[in-house]
Amino acid sequence: MDTEIETMETEECVTNPVQKEPPRIHRLDEAVVNKIAAGEVIQRPVSAVKELLENSIDAESTSISVLVKDGGLKLIQVSDDGHGIRCEDLPILCERHTTSKLSEFEDLMSIKSMGFRGEALASMTYVGHVTVTTITKGQLHGYRATYKDGMMEHEPKACAAVKGTQIMIENLFYNMSARRKTLQNSADDYPKIVDLICRFAIHHTSVNFSCRKHGAARADVHSVAMSSRLDAIRSVYGVSVAQNLMKIEASVNDPSSSIFEMDGFISNSNYIAKKITMVLFINDRLVECGALKRAIEIVYAATLPKASKPFIYMSIKLPPEHIDVNVHPTKREVSLLNQEIIIEKIQSTIESKLRNSNESRIFHEQRVDPSPTSNSNKDPSNHPSSSGTKSQKVPVHKMVRTDSQDPAGRLHAYLQVKQCSQLQVQGSSCLASVRSSIRQRRNPRETADLSSIQELIREIDSSCHSELLDIVGNCSYIGMADDVFALLQHKTHLYLANVVNLSKELMYQQVLRRFAHFSAIQLSDPAPLPELIILALKEEDLDPEGNENDDLKEKIAEMSTELIKQKAEMLEEYFGIYIDANGNLSRLPIVLDQYTPDMDRVPELVLCLGNDVNWDDEKVCFQTIAAAIGNFYAFHPPLLPNPSGEGLQFYKKNASKTAEDVEEEIEDELFLEAENAWSQREWSIQHVLFPSMRLFLKPPISMATNGTFVKIASLEKLYKIFERC
Repeated sequence: MDTEIETMETEECVTNPVQKEPPRIHRLDEAVVNKIAAGEVIQRPVSAVKELLENSIDAESTSISVLVKDGGLKLIQVSDDGHGIRCEDLPILCERHTTSKLSEFEDLMSIKSMGFRGEALASMTYVGHVTVTTITKGQLHGYRATYKDGMMEHEPKACAAVKGTQIMIENLFYNMSARRKTLQNSADDYPKIVDLICRFAIHHTSVNFSCRKHGAARADVHSVAMSSRLDAIRSVYGVSVAQNLMKIEASVNDPSSSIFEMDGFISNSNYIAKKITMVLFINDRLVECGALKRAIEIVYAATLPKASKPFIYMSIKLPPEHIDVNVHPTKREVSLLNQEIIIEKIQSTIESKLRNSNESRIFHEQRVDPSPTSNSNKDPSNHPSSSGTKSQKVPVHKMVRTDSQDPAGRLHAYLQVKQCSQLQVQGSSCLASVRSSIRQRRNPRETADLSSIQELIREIDSSCHSELLDIVGNCSYIGMADDVFALLQHKTHLYLANVVNLSKELMYQQVLRRFAHFSAIQLSDPAPLPELIILALKEEDLDPEGNENDDLKEKIAEMSTELIKQKAEMLEEYFGIYIDANGNLSRLPIVLDQYTPDMDRVPELVLCLGNDVNWDDEKVCFQTIAAAIGNFYAFHPPLLPNPSGEGLQFYKKNASKTAEDVEEEIEDELFLEAENAWSQREWSIQHVLFPSMRLFLKPPISMATNGTFVKIASLEKLYKIFERC
């Protein structure tokens, strides 16, 4: 009975809850409001730096320097040489909504300055300790004032100062423990600050920018005023970026639709990066535009799949009344009138520019200094007098101890090389047949009477580097230094030679010289072009498992297949590439006898034929097709990792086993396949590539500066070092 009463009382409590009154609305304290607003404007240290940089640019500064400590949490100091701040304005400098940029709301319609709200400095004082030192033109001394919670703490003090203004923020987010802890645990904000200053530096070319960490002797960013935008990009982002950029311009002057002007630089097919870099300024304001960025990414993915992460610098100018700058607390975004029309115009301009820029890939490394070879040529000790019966003694530091006619690699004598089963089958008779074939092989002189081919061959002959030609023709092969570079000795000098670059150039020249005279490799099973192209696109995709771009890949494959089928007759007649009416690849050309290219790279070849060839200009067309075939035939490293060295980890079944169990944990079949592929490549480099280079390759002048040849040692210099020791 007691239990029933208790149950009834419980049910009564549930059905009749205590009635609570709704919470009362009250006005927040002004300090709380200001701190909340400050958290929106100054989200992290880089936000504060951006606001201060924009203030300095508005002050017509020609030099801006930034000093950062602990990612900006301990110290941010921005100094400029602008017009400074009046002493009488210092008391209200850091109050909210105090500004010199506008006075009425309508002024936003014609605003040209970076700042306009008057919130940035005030926000900084609510989340950090701010000190301002400034001097205006004509004053004998400057003034220093400190601020907290939007108010000046004491009267400005007279002090020595240099022209302009210096703003120092210390202990950022000292009163926001959660955010400070989050920033301390996250990656350092300093790289973001450096990236921000780099972006300002390439746009504001008339301003000197510098940025360094507190206590560092050298600046991480140091740009000087440049007359050229491209020079500024080269100074900030490096030569490797600047040399792969193309200028782009677009404009519309139709009052009924849109009015704008755009100029900038976009990367070409030679620029390869892991992520897109887009620097966008609209009316000189650094902003982001997600719709424009996506439109550009789509164009690159469809036009240059291998270079789908471009570098973009773009400056757009619009009438001030066509842009709304007051749409984001940090002014990171803006709203444009007729934005869709502007994006469509820019997208079509970029697409047109990319489709007309089919350029070969360029490799930039270290410059080779061929001057010592001329010294050895001038040395009379290397050329005994024909009139004398007694040969002169060659100095020991100039003595050449190798024979360039001997194909044996010198490096193997010092290594215990485990020969794979495939190479053991290749006896001396096979090697002799290869050498004999190379010696007897000559290119047919009766190439097609096409002026474009003859002109391309003349360009090869005229651009040949005579000293590199001597190195190639009279070098001794030592061995492979790594997966890409081989060691060569020429006279008393030791070189690293990029076999990928050398083989590309050799195959390119061979394609042109064998033009319309190719033997063929017959594929056992014809390969459908669409499948090959989709396979190549997936290999270039950073996220191959993603399905969001499958429709785009299929569209690219369909368009490229139709284009190649239209050109099938020409490809078969001139280049030995046979494609049937159904779009299946059946035959490939033989560019170098005794050498079969890596068939895993056929998809890349087909993709290049569909995307990288300019079919409208005969000379450029033949040049780009020859370059694509040359790249296909080049001695690229096999796709499987090298089983020697660190690559062995790839073939282990269980990485937790000890070193004694290595033999048991190796994937035998995959390991043997990789070992055969790498050994066969090295054998072909020594016995096929280098003998063919001696006969046919004419090294272009560019190879003397793009790192294909790198001199790493000289016998004369080594003897000088030994003598000092």
